[in-house]
Amino acid sequence: MRQAPVSLPLGIVVRRTPSVSRWAPWAYKAVSVIPGAGAAEWQVLREDGDVVEYHAATVPLELWHTDTEAYLTGLSARVPSIGVVMRDGADGDTDHPYDVLLATASPYEYQDYADSGEELLELVPMPEGLVALIRDFVEEHHEEEMFVKRRRDKSRVDGVEDGRGDPRISQLSDVYRAPRTGRPN
Repeated sequence: MRQAPVSLPLGIVVRRTPSVSRWAPWAYKAVSVIPGAGAAEWQVLREDGDVVEYHAATVPLELWHTDTEAYLTGLSARVPSIGVVMRDGADGDTDHPYDVLLATASPYEYQDYADSGEELLELVPMPEGLVALIRDFVEEHHEEEMFVKRRRDKSRVDGVEDGRGDPRISQLSDVYRAPRTGRPN
């Protein structure tokens, strides 16, 4: 039976700063998370000159009992972090330039999104309460897997099977026979 994940709403705070590039007027970066946040869509939290922080979205942080090894890896990092995955907004809206796709505590899942190169990825430090919640979840659900060394089978693979082909397919003659170099058959 598959267990349902533990889910916690997580608000994503994105900071907009003037860009140093001449091709983009603004730079966006996920800077923090708000555990237990309500729904929001690019709500302004703070303004300081040209720098604006938004509560961009609230997404569920899902903790699966089968991913506890990944959570342990994330918690053992120098700075435990939540991986935030954002993608360019499809509608081209300049006020809401990114859609927040995912927030994850699994560095393995975060790495999977890094392979495509289509998303904006940020690691955001976890608040202490969130670290404690994930640590408690891991302590409750983690099961250490025993390492089992694979044993080699004793079959010989270096025997000569010249011209036999696949033994599962019946054939009238040899499919291929390697050329001989003066040796008798």
